[in-house]
Amino acid sequence: MSLLTEANFGASLPIDGYGPGFFRVAGEVTRGSIWVAGEEMGSWGGLDDRAPLRALADKLDVLFIGTGEEIAHLPKDLVAELEAEGLMCEGMATPSAARTYNVLLSEGRRVGCALIAIPENPATPETPE
Repeated sequence: MSLLTEANFGASLPIDGYGPGFFRVAGEVTRGSIWVAGEEMGSWGGLDDRAPLRALADKLDVLFIGTGEEIAHLPKDLVAELEAEGLMCEGMATPSAARTYNVLLSEGRRVGCALIAIPENPATPETPE
């Protein structure tokens, strides 16, 4: 008898992995910062790129915003703008945001994430395929 239960994401897109400059989402490697919600994903221009986040308001209850390698405060006007659209957001370091998104996604919650990619280091090995 196994005590571990495999996560079931249904048709939703989990974050399988990440590294310097890339994310692996549902088995596909994508370079740069991204947003992911349910069965959709797209590139994201960072904290000033608000249109894609506002477009998620009716689809999600909470949006996790990954601020890069370290946690950083989200701009107050961004938080106010998203909350005015009915979307609660939570800022955290990108690795934490990706993990939290996956856990709540596996529970069937209406969650999404917008993740700033970890900076690339010239000495870092190539992106895995």
